[in-house]
Amino acid sequence: MTLWFVIALMTAAAIFAVLWPLSRRGEARDGSDIAVYRDQLEEITRDRAAGLIGEAEAEAAKVEVSRRLLAAADAAEAEQSVSAQSPVWRRRSTAIAGLVLLPVGAVALYLMLGSPLLPGEPLAARQRVANENRPIEEMIAQVEDHIARNPDDGRGWEVLAPVYMRLGRFADSVRAWRNAIRLNGSSASREADLGEALVAAGNGVVTTEAKAAFDRALALDAGDAKSRFYIGMAAEQDGRRAEAETIWRDLLAKAPPGAPWLAVVRQAIARIAPTGAEPNAPGPSAEDMAAAAQMKPDEQKQMIAGMVARLADRLKQDGSDVEGWLRLLRAYQVLGERDKAQAAAADARRALTAEPDKLRRIDELVKELGLQG
Repeated sequence: MTLWFVIALMTAAAIFAVLWPLSRRGEARDGSDIAVYRDQLEEITRDRAAGLIGEAEAEAAKVEVSRRLLAAADAAEAEQSVSAQSPVWRRRSTAIAGLVLLPVGAVALYLMLGSPLLPGEPLAARQRVANENRPIEEMIAQVEDHIARNPDDGRGWEVLAPVYMRLGRFADSVRAWRNAIRLNGSSASREADLGEALVAAGNGVVTTEAKAAFDRALALDAGDAKSRFYIGMAAEQDGRRAEAETIWRDLLAKAPPGAPWLAVVRQAIARIAPTGAEPNAPGPSAEDMAAAAQMKPDEQKQMIAGMVARLADRLKQDGSDVEGWLRLLRAYQVLGERDKAQAAAADARRALTAEPDKLRRIDELVKELGLQG
């Protein structure tokens, strides 16, 4: 209550100071300005008599002072006229109304829009909330500064890696996970997270390096769900949809109740086998993949190009497979064949003209890969 009283008193004092002149009778000028100008005229006459100024200067000064004297006399006369026409009771009524209505209106507005019953919050609590709401970039900068000064802090790298991943800084996440593994040692979860970051950095393609990370994770923990899911994705991208479906269905069968990733796995299965039938998608066999592991890099590239060509041929015959188009676009992007990727995007749009949902997915991937124009 003390605070309210002080605020009300301060408000009244401020309004009183502003409105007080309205409560006073308008007074005409008391002739002080006129008297000053008359004194100036007499002073000019004395200076001329004493020879301090010349005749021309004296006449010019008298003319200017006389002009000001006439203006002051006119202003005094006008003020007297206005004062006579403005009754005191009207000015006082205006002052009283302002004094009453302004604070009442302010209080009413505060009661409507403010929170007068909200309790005060200690300074420590406000500072804690401010710290919690600091931009994440600022916190990342602090950790990065710490890492720059302590590059062998494995815990710091492990803190940064998932944050980079959430922010879409996939290359930084890959670097952070590699440092975390180097300093903290290999584990199934770290290897799986590294593989996931590599997939994200590869625009959704399970690259050879990413698959190797998942294989290391499964060697440490054969039940690691994340690694098994991406191994299935690798099989799908290689054209081995039946194998991918088998991996994912086994993952569902062994999943703990309420696992957060169940919906993702179910969506993946529905994508490749919506009716439960085994898709007929061309792709390399297990023997082909084993032979590829023994090939030189140029030979591996030729084999991948052959798989991509087979996928492109199949899509020419059945352009309704949106997942096939998405894989083809990613594959061309990974191979560095931008022109073919743009041409494939145009073919996909033509083939899927009557299916807006599938067209939207194609457009989203085109935008993601930067294939516009």
